[in-house]
Amino acid sequence: MSQRSDESDASAPVRPARRGFLPIVTNWFDRLFIGIYLFVALELLWMRFLEQSIPLAVCHVLAIALAALIVWKG
Repeated sequence: MSQRSDESDASAPVRPARRGFLPIVTNWFDRLFIGIYLFVALELLWMRFLEQSIPLAVCHVLAIALAALIVWKG
């Protein structure tokens, strides 16, 4: 019986571990959540400190680019 379970394990495809720049093991949904969380935090900080001198649209572009980078490469 143990021989049969060994055969089924051997036929299962093995995916290599994904290596990104985040220091934790994540799947795509985790990286999406982190990107959205950072988007909101960046927007709030921008509105508090930089909105008077730099428009919020610049922050939107930067935050979307950061979220896309985290989801894609994180």
